[in-house]
Amino acid sequence: MSTREIGKFIERILGKAYSPSTISRMTDIVKEDIEKWHKRPLHKRYSVLYLDGLYVKLRRDTVEKEVIYVVLGVNEEGYREILDFFVGGQESAYGWQEILQHLYQRGVKEVLLGVFDGLPGLEEAFKAVYPKADVQRCVVHKVRNTLNRVRKKDQFEVAEDLKLIYRAPNKEMALQMFQQFESKWSSKYPREVQSWANELDVLLTFMDYPSSIRSVIYTTNAIERTIKEIRKRLKPMNSLSSLEAAEKVVYLTIQDFNEKWAGRKLRGFAEAHEALQQMFEKRYN
Repeated sequence: MSTREIGKFIERILGKAYSPSTISRMTDIVKEDIEKWHKRPLHKRYSVLYLDGLYVKLRRDTVEKEVIYVVLGVNEEGYREILDFFVGGQESAYGWQEILQHLYQRGVKEVLLGVFDGLPGLEEAFKAVYPKADVQRCVVHKVRNTLNRVRKKDQFEVAEDLKLIYRAPNKEMALQMFQQFESKWSSKYPREVQSWANELDVLLTFMDYPSSIRSVIYTTNAIERTIKEIRKRLKPMNSLSSLEAAEKVVYLTIQDFNEKWAGRKLRGFAEAHEALQQMFEKRYN
């Protein structure tokens, strides 16, 4: 990435234009900052870890798409922060496990819940590092995948019937709604219904948590909005000229988010604080 390209990116974030020599000094400082940031100590307790990734075009002789892994944490006080990111390769459960082990080494010892999509092996990788944590499979991803597999004329009705499950007031009612869904649709869409039956436990984990935070933990939306913004900021660059360039851009974007979130608790966590503290004590003490 040229000094000119980095200058344009910094201008988009900070709203100011800088000279090439200033940009060059800034990017050298950013490189040092990134190394320190990746090693900074983290809180011991996080109520939730959201895991997600995005693909970007990265040049290493040739240009190919490679993943950027991103971890967003909500600490026990309810404040969110992007804890770490890693650029390179293709997304895999092994890659995620390495990142989670690094977080553990930096102090993240106690986690209540991990929220992510259905990448094969990811649940096992997460549990290998945090065996006492719960897993919440992203319901929005699951619904979207299901609707892609049913006939267009049935999509609205199936979507409405699925809402009765994950918007039920409690787990008992959700299970009853699933039984109705199963009876109604299993003859027409046996594989799709069986897929829900197989994953129902991890799709409804959020119902074991305080009602005030359920709307923000049944889906990866909290981190997807961040991913969307990172993608938006990267889009004008077409492809990133090196791994180092990718890290600089992602780091600067992430700092912008973390500063915005520093004084704002995520919705519902203030009301859930006492209940979550009890869950930590019961699970880890």
